[in-house]
Amino acid sequence: MSTELLAPLDLAFWHLESDAHPMHLGALAVFAPVPGAGPERILELLGTRAAAIPRLRMSVRDVLLPVGGKAWTVDKDFDVHRHVERVVVPDADFMAGATRLAGELMERPLGRGLPPWRMYLIGGAADGPFAVLVKLHHALADGMRAVAIGAGIFDEIAAVTGARTTARGRTAVPPRSWLPDPREMAGMALGRLGEVGRALGVGASVVRAGRLDLWGPSPLTAPSSGTRRLATAHLDAGDLQRIRRAEGGTANDVLLAVVAGALRRWMTERGEPLPAADPRALVPVSRRRPGGTAASGNRLSAYLLGLPVTAADPQRRLRAVRAAMDRNKAAGPLKGAGAVAVLADQLPPLAHRFGAPLAANAARLLFDVLVTSVPLPRSALSLGGCPLTALYPMAPLARGQSLAVALSTYGGRVHVGLVADGKALPDVDRLAAAVEDEFTELSALVTGPDRAPVS
Repeated sequence: MSTELLAPLDLAFWHLESDAHPMHLGALAVFAPVPGAGPERILELLGTRAAAIPRLRMSVRDVLLPVGGKAWTVDKDFDVHRHVERVVVPDADFMAGATRLAGELMERPLGRGLPPWRMYLIGGAADGPFAVLVKLHHALADGMRAVAIGAGIFDEIAAVTGARTTARGRTAVPPRSWLPDPREMAGMALGRLGEVGRALGVGASVVRAGRLDLWGPSPLTAPSSGTRRLATAHLDAGDLQRIRRAEGGTANDVLLAVVAGALRRWMTERGEPLPAADPRALVPVSRRRPGGTAASGNRLSAYLLGLPVTAADPQRRLRAVRAAMDRNKAAGPLKGAGAVAVLADQLPPLAHRFGAPLAANAARLLFDVLVTSVPLPRSALSLGGCPLTALYPMAPLARGQSLAVALSTYGGRVHVGLVADGKALPDVDRLAAAVEDEFTELSALVTGPDRAPVS
């Protein structure tokens, strides 16, 4: 893998990070034990397979041109043992202990002098279940790319790639000058001329999407403390598809409606008044296309959605979400707050370096919560023969945001990972329970014998 410049959006994520706002994605993968698969063997397997993934050997360094830019380059002193670690959960309830520990580990920013990723083998009893927490910096990958990178640790993927690399092995990469080829410089200059016009148009959409009618004090938008708590929930994927078929729209529409209903339940249980205006969700969407080039950088846009927490009826909430998402898709990715990601692709590196603090503080003007779906392989996966039983994705928190919700489907279940600011939402586990309760009620209403017709 040759040296490559960070794509504009990757550079934006790199500069957005601070100690209180680590910009890494995460996933907590839970495995069932099998005889002979002890923690030492699993830890060694993790290290060997992670070392064989070329992308995980890349670190970020400065470049002379373009001014303010950075590049991915192979870490010549790469040692996988700096990135893979075993931690023990003393709790009798393994899942509760692993979830608590994962939240604490998600607080820690990734070191910038090394390839920006870490893996933790989380274990309890020697013959019991275990989990693997994977942290990848958002500059390294978006959700789909992160899945492709992280899948290399599984038996089924490793068998296909046939990787054979030692933990301290090095990848031979031809050196590349810090200065771009003159022809590249000319192409960059011509490209900038076209990008200026696109940036102006996208920037206007972002400004129009901003708002001055912000919520008052709210746990969803409390000042950031730098602490993290993780909660998990799971939903039946079969019931999800039955709701989708009955109501129309997409499975993602259903999940967004469930999140809206869960927020309403949670606020009511807390004794909080419902907001006068619905909270805004930023819903990332991938700009990658099947059969397209396997670009390594982030390829993201997003849609802006008002979560209808003020609607009392679950079916009405679902239909409101479906209608709003249909409007978003008809408008396209260059409209509204979602255009922030597209705008980042149009800005020069120096703008990211000096504009990141402003952009970070502006997130509150655009949205209140992040809700994202992460696709996973449909086939069964395992690590060292131990079957994967659940995988909970985790998204980073923007400055001024207290909650991010990520969902993935595997093994007949939708696994929900909720990442929260630990001080703003100490009861995020109650919100996770509300997600399951809301889904159960919606499923009973929509697929029951007396369900209301679609209007």
